[in-house]
Order: sequence, then C-alpha cells, then structure tokens
Amino acid sequence: MMNQQRFFQPKAFCFLLASFLLSSGLLAEETETADTAEGVASAESWPMYRGNPSLDGFSPAKLGASLQEIWVFEAQSSIKSSAAIVKRRVFIGSDDGFVYALNLNDGSLIWKFETQGNVESSPLVLDDHVYVGSGDGFVYKLRAADGKLVWKYETEDQVLGGPNWIQSPDGKNTWILAGSYDFRLHCIRADDGTKVWDYETGNYINGSPAVSNGQTVFGGCDALLHVIQLSDGKKVKEIEAGAYIAGSVAMAGSKVYVGHYESEFLCFDLDQGSLKWKYRDRSFPYYASPAIVEDKVMIGGRDRQLHCLNRETGERIWRFSTRGKVDSSPVVVGEEVVFGSEDGRLYRVRLEDGKEIQSIDVGQPLTSSPAVIKDWVVIGSEDGNVYGFHAKSQP
Repeated sequence: MMNQQRFFQPKAFCFLLASFLLSSGLLAEETETADTAEGVASAESWPMYRGNPSLDGFSPAKLGASLQEIWVFEAQSSIKSSAAIVKRRVFIGSDDGFVYALNLNDGSLIWKFETQGNVESSPLVLDDHVYVGSGDGFVYKLRAADGKLVWKYETEDQVLGGPNWIQSPDGKNTWILAGSYDFRLHCIRADDGTKVWDYETGNYINGSPAVSNGQTVFGGCDALLHVIQLSDGKKVKEIEAGAYIAGSVAMAGSKVYVGHYESEFLCFDLDQGSLKWKYRDRSFPYYASPAIVEDKVMIGGRDRQLHCLNRETGERIWRFSTRGKVDSSPVVVGEEVVFGSEDGRLYRVRLEDGKEIQSIDVGQPLTSSPAVIKDWVVIGSEDGNVYGFHAKSQP
C-alpha cells in the first residue's frame, strides 16, 4: 500500500520544500571541514560502505529530533547499493546499471555513469574519485566532479561488494580492494588501475573486505573467514565459519564479527585464530553486516529483527522487531541506531534499550543500508527510489 504521506508529497513538492528550507536557513548548506579525513566517516562525510575501512558501521554525526523526507530521486530499477556522501554529494548505484551522483540538498541529478551490469556495489569516494564495482565484472574509477571514466579494472565475474582502500606499505600509493564472483580478492593501484595482487578463495565473494591492523578479513560462499596480509596478499589464516557468508564482516582490534546463512552470528578472535562466541536465536539467516560500538554489536536478521548483543560475551541485550526481513545493515549514530527493513520502513531506535524513536514508511522494501551524516540519512529502496531525509538540529 502506498504511504499516505508520500502520496501528498510528490517529487516536485519535495524540491520546493528543499528550496524553502535552504532559503529560510532551516537547512544549512554545510561544507566539508578542513580536518575531515579522506575515506573515513565524519560528521559531514560517509565515504564508503559501513563508513570506515574496518566496516564498523559507526557515524560520528548526530541527528536532530525528527527526520522528514526532503527529496526523492527516481532511478530506473531497484537499489541495493548503499550511498556514499561526500562534499554534499550523494553517490549510489542501481540495478539499472548506472552510478548516480546527486545533490544532497535537493536530490537533483548531477551526473550518471552507465556500466554494462547491475550496480549493487556501494561506491567508495576517495581523493575526489569514485570507485565502484558492477555486475559486468569491472571495477570503475570515476571522477567525482563529473563522472568521467579514469580507468576500469576487469575481473572474471560480477563485483557486488563495495570496494575498500589501504595505503601501500611505502605510503606512496593508495590500493583499492574488491572481491569478485571469480573467487578472488583483487588489490588494485588507485592511480592507474593495474593489479598489485589477487588472492584466490574457494567460492564467490559477496561482501566488502574489512581492513584493520595491516590485514584484510572477508568471508564468502566457501564458508571460510579469510585473513590476508595486505602488504603482499599472502594468507595469514583461514577460519571455519560453518556456513556461507553473504554479508561483510566488521572488525574491532583483533575481533571480527559476522553473521552467516545458517542462522548464527559469530565473533572470532584473530589473535587466537578461533571462535570466541556464537549467537543463535531462531532459524533465519543473516545477510546484513554488523555495527560495533565500545560494548555492543548489532545485526539485522531475516527473522525480522535487529539484534543487539554484548560485544564480549555474545549475550543478547535487546532485540527490536519489524514486519519484514532486516537485510539493511544498521548504522550507529550518537545514542541511536538507524536501519531499514523489508517492511518498507526506516527505523531509529535507542542504542541503550532498543526502544523506537521514529519510523518512516516509504512503502517499499529497504534492503540498502543507510548513509548517515549530520542531520541527514540517505537510503535506497527496492522501488528504484533514493530517499533523502533531514532532521533539524536541536538549538
């Protein structure tokens, strides 16, 4: 059923509302601060899937009291890609094969770039360029300003996970990491698109590789957790996960958190090379990626719930029920958690106890994960729309 609120706020009205808010000063045209680090989430920037190379799903921003839909951008097919937000621009892919750059303030199109496959990959924005994978088997580097192609790197199958990045060991170059359905993790020079190394696994790689402490960690359909040395692409260890991994891991120090298809959410200790704890509630798989804070870890499940656990013990602290599968990965921002559900709602719940703060019905399933900066949440939907929500800051 169509959301009644959206029915009375068509796209044209959303543009007028955004213009009014800008002119009245209720919606600020903020700019990136000089001390914002490239490729790492800040109050004004969400540059990649899960915000940071460790894929921890944490935003240092804050949201005002009540989000309101400001704009809607219509793509031509469903959106599973999660947005990046850098310098007041939104970058997102669609199953229609395009990568889009939008104006954050009003959702207007700045440019679009066509690939030859679906773009489920979430863009990485780094040093004024956009890196993104496609179902056509390529990783693309585009200019953030105008979407012009700089290079494309060919794998042997589709690239669905978002790229990650590292500095080369000598500090002179940036390397881009991307997993492919060709069973390989590819390490690519950012400047010229040439291969540094690749690492072969036993099956498809679905998610994004997490990066921390000189290593990258990722899972895939071979049911293994792969730990790889970033300097040369050599295996450090493999750890049995017990079932194939559809999402991405999140890293915090030597601890790695991940859910898998056989309905378990796991914590591994890389120093020990072993399982620290596992959580199982009901027989529904996990496709979402976790979010981590100091004492808690959260993940959405196909049991229609968001689960919050003690990071050290794996004991449940709370769970929040929705009416649909939760493949949308949660983002922690301030004292709350933001995520979408296939019931068509964007949720905000309290980090402390999981009590609902706000839910917004967009009327179509949300499997994309939210991008969050100060007073803004951007998320894509299965109906092919990208939604921009804004919350006025408290005085």
